[in-house]
Amino acid sequence: MGNLQINTTQNVNLDYKIVGLGERIVAFLIDGLILYMYAYLVSLISNAIGFIWEDTWTQRGLASLIFLPAMFYSLLMHSLFNGQTVGKMLMKMRVVRLDGAPVHWSNLLVRWMLRLVDIWIFLGSIGILSILFSEKRQRVGDAAAGTVVISTKRKTKVSHTILEEVEEAYEPQFTNVTLLTDKDVRLIKETYHIAKKSGDFKTLTALRIKVDSILKTNSNLYDVQYIDTVLKDYNYYTQKM
Repeated sequence: MGNLQINTTQNVNLDYKIVGLGERIVAFLIDGLILYMYAYLVSLISNAIGFIWEDTWTQRGLASLIFLPAMFYSLLMHSLFNGQTVGKMLMKMRVVRLDGAPVHWSNLLVRWMLRLVDIWIFLGSIGILSILFSEKRQRVGDAAAGTVVISTKRKTKVSHTILEEVEEAYEPQFTNVTLLTDKDVRLIKETYHIAKKSGDFKTLTALRIKVDSILKTNSNLYDVQYIDTVLKDYNYYTQKM
């Protein structure tokens, strides 16, 4: 199973799993159920129209007009909800471009038009085979549009970013931690965790001296406690701002 790397606005690389055939079929069936329910509702409305207009062509015309949005369900949903339909939302997946960027309406239009080949004309066989045998699990429509379906279940943990879990009742000690930038804090956190894990106390001391020279805190805390406090204080102030 392939992965797709996406870079966030905080310059954190997130690896997303490319969704396989099984999950895509489940999402498709969920959307199909929604369309079936909509079609049933249209049939009820059509019967009600029959009591108002006796003309058969008028009945069919109005029923077709009401059913028209269902014909564009996939295109409309993907466009309105940034690459997701109800089925994809429930299955936690999304259509994105190959570079990880959000899809453009032109990408979605190409995907939607090629559903005719992938799904309808050949009863899904073309779409299934192309997903199974393509490197990035793309159907023909995805390959033509330059898109891929990814899982939005993130593997990246808080420990891989500048974020720290701060308790609601936490009281910060160093008010000038905001002199640091996100880049500074990311470097401090990465160095801190590597040094702490390997028991490299010399690096921890050097890191503490460097941070203290920037913040001028003159704290009596031990190295590990000091760096840990700086990270939590930074998150406390930046999250409250």
